[in-house]
Amino acid sequence: MPETSFDIAPTSGWLPRLAALLLWGIGLFERIPYWLVALTARLALAQVFWSSAQTHLANWDTTLTLFSDQYQVPLLPPDLAADLAVTMEVLTPPLLLLGLATRFAALGLFGMTLVIEIFVYPAAWPTHIQWAAMILLLMARGAGRLSLDAVIRARFGRWR
Repeated sequence: MPETSFDIAPTSGWLPRLAALLLWGIGLFERIPYWLVALTARLALAQVFWSSAQTHLANWDTTLTLFSDQYQVPLLPPDLAADLAVTMEVLTPPLLLLGLATRFAALGLFGMTLVIEIFVYPAAWPTHIQWAAMILLLMARGAGRLSLDAVIRARFGRWR
């Protein structure tokens, strides 16, 4: 019986050209600088939480009513839950914009996102998972080169 040869990657034709084009495109994507990805995530998260803070601060009585009636956070009195949530919403966006203590700001927002997802709006998981993806990126990789974290790291050396 004659041996049959199955050449999966032909040396000529359209398939190698397509593969080369795809690899070239992937190479372009890999050149997107991380600082740009991180900056985009930082801006997006800052906008979401800052907007929420402004809404809550616009009418504190309404905010307290929401935390009493709708945002049923367990183990915390509604006024304390409101204070903590709005404090996080006010403090973390500027930190994200500056890229200062980014990983810790992101950690706080991750905890807040989990509380919102689990106890307040579990049906809004498609939005919360997007927040979580950006937050986890910042927690894992930091703010990137365009940040005060990078300036501090350059000044005081790399941490281990």
